[in-house]
Amino acid sequence: MIELKNIIKSYGNGENRFQVLQDISLKIKDGDFMVILGASGSGKSTLLNVISGLERPDSGKVFYDEADITAFSDNKLTVFRKENVGFIFQQYYLLPNMDVDRNVKMGADLADNKDYKAVIEAVGLGEKLHKYPGELSGGEQQRVSVARALAKKPKVLFLDEPTGALDEQTGRQVLDYICRLKSKYGFTIVMVTHNLNIAEMAKTVIRMNSGKIESIYQNEVRKTAYEIGW
Repeated sequence: MIELKNIIKSYGNGENRFQVLQDISLKIKDGDFMVILGASGSGKSTLLNVISGLERPDSGKVFYDEADITAFSDNKLTVFRKENVGFIFQQYYLLPNMDVDRNVKMGADLADNKDYKAVIEAVGLGEKLHKYPGELSGGEQQRVSVARALAKKPKVLFLDEPTGALDEQTGRQVLDYICRLKSKYGFTIVMVTHNLNIAEMAKTVIRMNSGKIESIYQNEVRKTAYEIGW
């Protein structure tokens, strides 16, 4: 269980200070697939960063079970992220001088995972182990980033607009891979997206507006990546 209590986050100083998150409280159950929706500037990416420990709130607490990660030192927080969370962003952030195998192994080494090549196979890149990012399509590069994030065996996978730079066919394929791997490994997903259709895949959907949670609802019927609109 992840629980946020009265989270406030601002940027800037003095008269230019702007409150991005306004007193947000939220619970995320283990194994959930949560999508956070909102217009640009609504605070959804900042919320993701605070939940994941990438950014500290001005006030409020973030609990993973009984552990208050907002009370951790910087070093302890870094270790916590290394051991518990994975990240997938719109940009792939692959090292161009490393092939697929070595890029994914970077994530695996954080968890001492010797069986990481199974994840590369699971995302359909088993035959491209020794290809470099520049030799791959955008969809293939994003699948490498998915494999790298999952090779560290995270308890929670955070995704920020993971299909934003992909065409429809490739975006559906990447989402399908992520969902299949979630079914296999059982991790929690928290995903930020502006794509309303992707929300139909989630179990829990949060709508944000002006730094506040506007609504939270559950999808009684969930669609697959190939059933949603685009």
